[in-house]
Amino acid sequence: MNADFGFVEWFRPGERDRVEALLPGLVASGARYLRTHVSWAEYHAPGGQEWFDWLLPRLARDLDVLPCIHYTPPSLSRTGRSSGAPRVLKDYADFIDMALTRHGDHFTHVELWNEPNNLLDWDWREDPDFELFCEMVGGAAHWVQHRGWKAVLGGPAPFDPYWLNLMGERGVLGVVDAVGFHGFPGTWDSEAASWRGWDMHLGEMRRILDRHNPLARIWITETGYSTWRRDEIEQARRFVRSLQAPADRVYWYGWADLPSDVAVQEGLWFDPRHYHMGAVAADGRPKLLGRLLAEGGVARLKQLTRLASPTLAGGGAESVLITGGAGFVGANLADALMRDGRQVTVFDNLSRPGVERNLRWLADRHGDRLRAVPADLRDAQSVCDVVAGASAVFHLAAQTAVTTSLTAPVDDFEVNARGTLNVLEAVRATGRRVPVILASTNKVYGALADLQVTDSGDGCAPLDNAMAAHGVAEDRRLDFCTPYGCSKGVADQYVLDYAHSYGIPAAVLRMSCIYGPRQFGTEDQGWVAHFLIRALEGRPITIFGTGRQVRDVLHVTDAVAAYRAVLADIGRLTGRAFNLGGGPANAVSLREVLDQIARITGTPPQISHQEWRQGDQPWFVADTRALQAATGWQPSIGWQEGLADLAGWLADQRGLTLGRERRSG
Repeated sequence: MNADFGFVEWFRPGERDRVEALLPGLVASGARYLRTHVSWAEYHAPGGQEWFDWLLPRLARDLDVLPCIHYTPPSLSRTGRSSGAPRVLKDYADFIDMALTRHGDHFTHVELWNEPNNLLDWDWREDPDFELFCEMVGGAAHWVQHRGWKAVLGGPAPFDPYWLNLMGERGVLGVVDAVGFHGFPGTWDSEAASWRGWDMHLGEMRRILDRHNPLARIWITETGYSTWRRDEIEQARRFVRSLQAPADRVYWYGWADLPSDVAVQEGLWFDPRHYHMGAVAADGRPKLLGRLLAEGGVARLKQLTRLASPTLAGGGAESVLITGGAGFVGANLADALMRDGRQVTVFDNLSRPGVERNLRWLADRHGDRLRAVPADLRDAQSVCDVVAGASAVFHLAAQTAVTTSLTAPVDDFEVNARGTLNVLEAVRATGRRVPVILASTNKVYGALADLQVTDSGDGCAPLDNAMAAHGVAEDRRLDFCTPYGCSKGVADQYVLDYAHSYGIPAAVLRMSCIYGPRQFGTEDQGWVAHFLIRALEGRPITIFGTGRQVRDVLHVTDAVAAYRAVLADIGRLTGRAFNLGGGPANAVSLREVLDQIARITGTPPQISHQEWRQGDQPWFVADTRALQAATGWQPSIGWQEGLADLAGWLADQRGLTLGRERRSG
């Protein structure tokens, strides 16, 4: 069974901007429903009625709204409990009656919740107040039906079949259209021992309902999974499983993470799991669940969760581990290894848009040679588990954008520095000499602020003739500029030190600009692919600075060859760092790349300019002579040929036709 789905989202009075910010994403996700609360306390606070006068019709413009009616605050209950009954039982129905009259045009169902989810603290079987609770909720449900709306009985958490059966014996189930179920498998400790699966719990519900009201439907009114341990793929899996449960409707809790300054019922940051329940982060950044729903809906989500399974294939001691293996360089490296008959384990949290397509491509091409492990570098135990069976490790996973590091430096450090340390410690724990090859960056040399360059014509050039002839060598002083440069520099140095301190066979490749097929470039990272994508789509390209910046670009085929060459001779090359780039022969300015893109596509791209970005190098060309001398490697694909190759791949992906030069070639 595949249920229709919606989300749960609580909005506090006055949060109009938050409502408007979240609704477009909710709609784009394919959700049909939204469950939100209408609180007696908030309704009767100053401005409360006006707030709900705005909120409910605004939500109903885009989604089918289920108002969840909260009534009694503890101060007004007979027992002092929020789960208790109010002093005048009819007050509950009267409040709902008022809500129907004033707002009923905006919804068809009303959920009667009134906090029935405190059963762990309320021994209702020994409390006469339970009879009052049944009378209150049953009377309200009857009145909802009488008025022409449909009542939904809120579900307790954890699920209690005895409670539900007694609600039937007291006549409540006979006057409701649907009954809610709350369950958060894998998130809350309270469910760890009692959870028996959707089929078991909902099957038990169905049997009880069939005794008292066979027409009543089952709705999962709250379920979710916290990504507090950054396991976003598991959240996606849990979402898919909830849709396959024997229920008519599913409400996922929630759409957005709880803002960090909002207290939960138990208090501010009482439990961090409360703050990571959303399909998107509190700042709107899509997690894997939110992104896949927006990109391809439930079908895309199901496809990926089937593919990204730790049991896709066997690993074993002969498996080469590639962290970030679904990324651009990682996918090309994995493909090359598996074409040669190697077993490959791809360890990737799939956070970068588009990489799931790379994983699908690898699986289609190589089948059982591929093992996919969707996990995060920051999860040390997951890293240990996957490294335990590796014969070698290519460590490519990273936060890769300077701009992102400037806005989120802690996350940047945790991924790049701490994540690399997790890999190294996992290797050390094996007790084996497992080779490690790190993908580092030319940013460890800083912005080259001391390098004097000309800035005229089509591109910059250093005044130092030796530098212009060969590029920046490995003996250049390290200068960690920007948080990204710092975090990658730390990783770079840790890998080299672990080679010396612990005897781990390890080496570092400090990469310049790698480009080629399977790259989904953005403005912040992967600029060659980004330029081509924008040009092919007829969208403007922003140049930061003069456009005369020069980089040595390297086709990914040549990059893969370099990684493999270093691994093949790691015993001799351990403890060394090498520059990896196109070298002087493939040094090209942004302007020259744009001119070549115009020739390839047949149309000059639209260009706009902005100020230089922090940490940007006006000129960088890698001196790769050390790598060539150590391994015999050298670039084989010129930048013009490589650019045409990437343009052809991107055009094929989009079903486009390139310009005259590409067609004739």
